[in-house]
Amino acid sequence: MDRKILKGGEYLITEVPCQDVFTPEDFTDEQRQIGETTEAFVKNEILPHVEEIENQNFVRVVEGLKKCGELGLLMIDTPEEYGGLELDKATSMLVAEKIAASGSFSVAFSAHSGIGTLPLIYYGTEAQKAQYLEKIITGEWAAAYCLTEPGSGSDALGARATAILSADGSHYLLNGTKQFITNGGFAELFTVFAKVDKEHFTAFLVEKSFEGLQVGAEEKKLGIKGSSTTQIILDNCKVPVENVLGEIGKGHKIAFNVLNIGRFKLGAGVTGAAKMALVEGVKYANERKQFNAQISSFGAIQEKIADLTAGIFASESLVYRLAGLLDTKLSTLDKSVGNYYEEYLKAIEEYAPECAISKVYCSEVLADVVDEVLQIHGGYGYVSEYPAERFYRDERINRIFEGTNEVNRLLIPGMILRKAMKGELPLQREAMKAFEQLMTPSFEAIDQSQPFAREKSLIGNLKTVFLILSGAAIQKYMDKLEKEQEILMAAADLAIQIFALESAVLRCEKVHAKASARKKELLEAVARVCAFDASEKFATAARKGAFYVEEGDTLTMILSGIRRFTKFEATGLLQAKRTLAAAAIEDEKYIF
Repeated sequence: MDRKILKGGEYLITEVPCQDVFTPEDFTDEQRQIGETTEAFVKNEILPHVEEIENQNFVRVVEGLKKCGELGLLMIDTPEEYGGLELDKATSMLVAEKIAASGSFSVAFSAHSGIGTLPLIYYGTEAQKAQYLEKIITGEWAAAYCLTEPGSGSDALGARATAILSADGSHYLLNGTKQFITNGGFAELFTVFAKVDKEHFTAFLVEKSFEGLQVGAEEKKLGIKGSSTTQIILDNCKVPVENVLGEIGKGHKIAFNVLNIGRFKLGAGVTGAAKMALVEGVKYANERKQFNAQISSFGAIQEKIADLTAGIFASESLVYRLAGLLDTKLSTLDKSVGNYYEEYLKAIEEYAPECAISKVYCSEVLADVVDEVLQIHGGYGYVSEYPAERFYRDERINRIFEGTNEVNRLLIPGMILRKAMKGELPLQREAMKAFEQLMTPSFEAIDQSQPFAREKSLIGNLKTVFLILSGAAIQKYMDKLEKEQEILMAAADLAIQIFALESAVLRCEKVHAKASARKKELLEAVARVCAFDASEKFATAARKGAFYVEEGDTLTMILSGIRRFTKFEATGLLQAKRTLAAAAIEDEKYIF
């Protein structure tokens, strides 16, 4: 079905019809089959060896990667001309979601198939691809990505590693130390960033066997203990000039474009991890008895299960809506043109705000899930005999890597504002319209006969508040707004809540008409719970933003508007939560 191609960030200023969003219910038979293959791989090949992997038996990890290669799971994004499957982003995200159940192994898989492989596909020469790509997508070689340094994390361009051309022009000598390198202990190929002549940030393909490359000791980490994380030390490491990846001085393009992809894949991965953790929590709640009753029969536990189910539903809806946006945009490109991958990466960059939203929202939902799943386990959640303890430790890194959630929050409004300043989004015009609505005495009556009418009305109102506050902030700070980080963080929270809630509600609306009676009841319940939660979080962030930006009579007027526009009539909320909890407890699974 043809879908309208929205611009990145455009969801904030337009009403999106449900037919235009991709949902998990839209998966094809082929996509479902690939998802089932991935699930079976995790169940049969990884989970029986989880303890060995957690104890850093990396032989098991490498064997798992090779098995993934045999199953085709490492070649989802690789063009067919190089032996790959070249499947869409929805499939790529589905595999990332399903592999997440493998715990630490999923970290090795994601680093290998994402940041370890994609730079070569997008920027490699024909000779480089011929030399390395087959080894990577079959799992013969593991791959790693070396960007971070001891002194530069979020500030990637502050790297100090250097590359000096040899006197005969045949190779570069790389010097420096790379930090927190996933797969560092067993990778055979590294994408390494260094500055040519201490100035030009550039990527290189570096084999483990190259003279001058040393692998540091394994880091002693809080979680994901079964993944390898080391330093990579470059001591006059000799790299042939043929192994420069992309153009000299253009390494930042590789680094940042690959991060966009890493962020939306991380959103899918943590959603899969959240589903797995929820199931463990529900099963334990059904097994554990206190006061002669299963604790799953207690309202306090049921509310947790309902809230976590709703959070995961919103995450899942957001992730696959983004997949649909990307696939729709990418499907318009001409593969025969010489600069195909340049256009391909531009298409992904278009949705860089949504990619960052995916990373932040979904990783924070997982944080809530593992925290409450541990709480459901009580004291047993705090001991390693139960998986809840590992889930809790493993989760924490997701709010740090692929850009911290703070950095991503700053990026979201920053990127949207830049689009507005370039004339790609009429943000100021829409902000003026929104400000006029502050004077409107009342809202139009909601047609309660339409499914999800209250939730959709709320979404429209939340967009109005976003526009009012962002317009006020732009008017006050103009081009200095990018330095007002507290305001940008509040604005990001507004944009995040809108995208997540809208994704969940549009999915409910799209699926509702053809759903069974039970499914309809669940969809109506989850929409109600998601809307209430989003309205509360949104209102808090909006009030904070208003106090940061305005004062006097204007502040009073905006605060009054926030009260009106974020009000959600959540009649039936308790029953909605009990409906979700009862279904999850009965089925002992994620119910959507």
